[in-house]
Amino acid sequence: MKKSVKVALLCALGVVVATVVYLWATFGAFVKGALSVEKLDEGMYYMEYQGDDGFQELMASGGADDISKAADFIMGFLSKGFFKPTPINPPINPAGCSTLTVNTPEGGVIMGRNFDYPYGSALIIHVTPDEGYETITTFSTDFWGFGEDYKPEGFGNQYMALSGIFMALDGLNEKGFAVAVLSAGDKVITNQRTDKPDLTTTMATQYLLRNAANVDEALELLKGIDMNSDPGDAYHLAMADASGKSVVVEYVDNEMAVTETPFVTNHYLCEAKFKVGLQESDHRHETLMEQYSQANGVMNREQLTETIQSVTQLPWEEGAIVGGTLWTMVMDLKNPSVTYYPHRHFEKPFHFELSRQ
Repeated sequence: MKKSVKVALLCALGVVVATVVYLWATFGAFVKGALSVEKLDEGMYYMEYQGDDGFQELMASGGADDISKAADFIMGFLSKGFFKPTPINPPINPAGCSTLTVNTPEGGVIMGRNFDYPYGSALIIHVTPDEGYETITTFSTDFWGFGEDYKPEGFGNQYMALSGIFMALDGLNEKGFAVAVLSAGDKVITNQRTDKPDLTTTMATQYLLRNAANVDEALELLKGIDMNSDPGDAYHLAMADASGKSVVVEYVDNEMAVTETPFVTNHYLCEAKFKVGLQESDHRHETLMEQYSQANGVMNREQLTETIQSVTQLPWEEGAIVGGTLWTMVMDLKNPSVTYYPHRHFEKPFHFELSRQ
């Protein structure tokens, strides 16, 4: 073979190798994350992701104040600018939800959470970011308008599921700090307008979990961003940490209000809008309050699970708030871990530990 041909072949091979190295360095973490998707149960999936979570880039760019801008950033991050998203308009369907935080007889702290929503798939995402805390979070694909028939199955749909790196409806981090998003009780959206970085509600949940070790740190972080409802509705955040501190964060006239409370459902708890949104037929908050009081705020894991189970929603229960509970979770804040129960299947727990405790 002539020397010139050998040189040409070696050059071509070098280009191929360099291209493969570049593509893997650029997309390798995403590919591994997408391929990690595992179906746990009908309507519940699990994914692991390790690498750059994009939040430093997001915050440096000023953030996003609505779902369309969030989608633009997320697609740009996941495709490295090669693709642009089509406009999305997530449905605004009613969501119920309940949380309860208690101490355990051994001195631990555990938090229970129902995500009451009538249908869709739950995606559990375990993220170990290059910067920030390890987290386990949950994301509802239907809640975000991925499509009625969408499931994170097949590489394309699994890659799309990586969007959940940025958006969460609840979760726990390695420090034992937990957050859950709940409907607040009316339709008054939050759109803070200052020169601070913008985040939508579910992006803020991921941001807090990546960066806050406890409730106090989370409250300081919230003061440093502009909060924006997504989808367009009123939401509040139930937050708890390993010390046992538990609060709800609400927004009234775009101002943050903080109320200490171990139980949260779907009406306002702050003084300015106390009980706004409480329906006469809704006894979930009353039930949680009674059981918490009877136990003096101390329950073991089984008792908390039974208590949070008592306020789940049957699919077609008369007087139901939304008609169904998509998932229930019980989080251990002292020894960070979480147990999930899909669709009220309390005989089928799925347990996950955070490794960087």
